[in-house]
Amino acid sequence: MPVKEVLLPLHRRGELAGNQTRHDFAKDRCVVFGLALAFDPLDPQICQLGAQHCQRPLMQKASSRIVGCHRCLDLCPTSAITPNGDHVLIDEKICAGCGQCAAACPTGAASYALPPVDALLCKLRTLLTVYREAGGTTPVLLLHDEAHGGALIDALARHGDGLPAHVLPLAVNEVTQIGLECIAAAFAYGAAAVRVLLRAKPRHDPAGLYQTVEVAEAILAGLGLDGTCLATIETDDPFALGDALWSLTPGAAVQRPATFEPLGGPRDLLRLAVRELHRAASATAETIALPAGAPFGAVAVGDGCTLCLSCVSACPTGALSDDPDRPVLRFTEDACVQCGLCKATCPEKVITLVPRLSFAATARVLREEEPFRCIRCGKPFGVKSTIERVLGKLEDRHWMYQSAPQRLDLIKMCEDCRVIVVAQESFDPHAPPRPKLRTTNDYLRERETKGET
Repeated sequence: MPVKEVLLPLHRRGELAGNQTRHDFAKDRCVVFGLALAFDPLDPQICQLGAQHCQRPLMQKASSRIVGCHRCLDLCPTSAITPNGDHVLIDEKICAGCGQCAAACPTGAASYALPPVDALLCKLRTLLTVYREAGGTTPVLLLHDEAHGGALIDALARHGDGLPAHVLPLAVNEVTQIGLECIAAAFAYGAAAVRVLLRAKPRHDPAGLYQTVEVAEAILAGLGLDGTCLATIETDDPFALGDALWSLTPGAAVQRPATFEPLGGPRDLLRLAVRELHRAASATAETIALPAGAPFGAVAVGDGCTLCLSCVSACPTGALSDDPDRPVLRFTEDACVQCGLCKATCPEKVITLVPRLSFAATARVLREEEPFRCIRCGKPFGVKSTIERVLGKLEDRHWMYQSAPQRLDLIKMCEDCRVIVVAQESFDPHAPPRPKLRTTNDYLRERETKGET
């Protein structure tokens, strides 16, 4: 019997979803044997199990070992994600398939294999478009998993009044896989409200979903939509689910529902969904403040910046860039994922993160200074204020540069002219005058002369 025929029923029943089941299913030899075969890293059928893939490096600077983004490490309920050099390693034998890492990843490095983000958005688009074309109004999207939510909906249909006509259920593998792009696209496609059905006692901590809901609520409020249009329903009682849905009075949907085709990677789909929601809502707000940890934002640079450009070399998305011809620090807000590497790398500690969503953001210059030009060839090679600060600290203060203008001139030259001058003039920057070498006897003799003990 093929391995996937053994494992798929187990996954559908949810027996492997949750950190508390990790030790339980390990007791079953059949399940362990099936896992060992099915989670072969080279097996393309791994996508059938809804496991996560990590395709890009962890946002950390490999040379300095400075860690930036660690959202997936913080949220993984089974500790299946561990640092591995400048990458992260996902142990598919431990992964419970909750999808929180994929939902929280701001770059799309971790992705949910089944269903992929674009396939889920296509389902949303079809569901809401067909409902609207059939004459339906104020649709309420109910996101649920099959093991828990599907059973509650079936029980409510058998023993109760069922779901209201305007409630559209959509089953996903795990409700914790729902990301910001899914919620934004649902409202952009015309949903009047979204409800996420959770267990009363979740099998794993849904902290990632709560963070996603918090960010989505800030965006919806900034666009002028009702703040109660997004919420979770945490119950194991089908009648409580029915009461919550029948008592729900959704507000108005967006005026012009979007019809965009979801194409691209997770980050591209997130930006597309948010911008389409802004257009569909006909909102005038161009900038929306977001809570900390949001995948959108800007950076602010204080006055102490020396334009060392350490942040540029650390930025993993290219949001921070420089100019090879002059000392400039540029910022592209659309590319910023708020990973925090620039803030952690900055030696002057003058960079702060500003979580926000800007619909009118363009590439801009954060800091610019006049370049210092080589006194020999005129080539710009550094920041003028920095070179002048170095000269002021060394002149008449350091023994190597006291009464030695030639040595100070070397600092004023570019890297090419500095080598040429030293080679042509046989100039030794470390030549005398040097201070007399002092030994321990010199210090002791000096103390005896001063009468110290």
